[in-house]
Amino acid sequence: MPLYKSLRPNSETTIKIWKITESYSDLSSGIALNKASITRVTKMKSELHQRGFLSVRHLLAEFGYTDQDLFYDENGKPHLKDGKHISITHSFIFSAIAISEGVIGVDIEKQRDKITVIAHKFIDYEARYLKSIDLEYIRKLTIIWCIKESLYKLFATPGLSFLQHTLVIPFTIEDGQTTSWIDYKKRKYRYNAQYLEFEGFTCAFTWTLL
Repeated sequence: MPLYKSLRPNSETTIKIWKITESYSDLSSGIALNKASITRVTKMKSELHQRGFLSVRHLLAEFGYTDQDLFYDENGKPHLKDGKHISITHSFIFSAIAISEGVIGVDIEKQRDKITVIAHKFIDYEARYLKSIDLEYIRKLTIIWCIKESLYKLFATPGLSFLQHTLVIPFTIEDGQTTSWIDYKKRKYRYNAQYLEFEGFTCAFTWTLL
């Protein structure tokens, strides 16, 4: 399937989402991988992960980049050689890339009931306004997780804790956006967060709010 969705949350940022319906063979066609990427994809035990990896390279092509333009630092954060900021995510049958002039984080997650089992590991402040009896509880938890995961990708700092260092301001699903914070080593960082839902998945992206 070609590009699933393209978003422009601000004038400096573009996010592209791919729905992974192609086979591994089809996704391999027309994509040139560097040696590190070939080693990485061939060592993946799951074909679903392999297809996710290759779909990201197709998304790079949608932006006019190739696998050669992408590299990772010692913390595993992706970078582009031209200096633009990039964030990458894939979950089951969806993948996404966000590219921006400023720092950016993006995440996609499948909405699943089992997120309630780990909720205590990533919500603290948010528990004050979330209620487990809320019919939208799973969806709201997933939004919070996606926002915090995108903050983690954006900040890319070892030791950052979802539970201790990140928080998401109260929101409704209909809002489509909220404010989020990182409170780390006596410094506070404020970020804009937007989110959307599609086909049982949630996507969130965060960037610096001036």
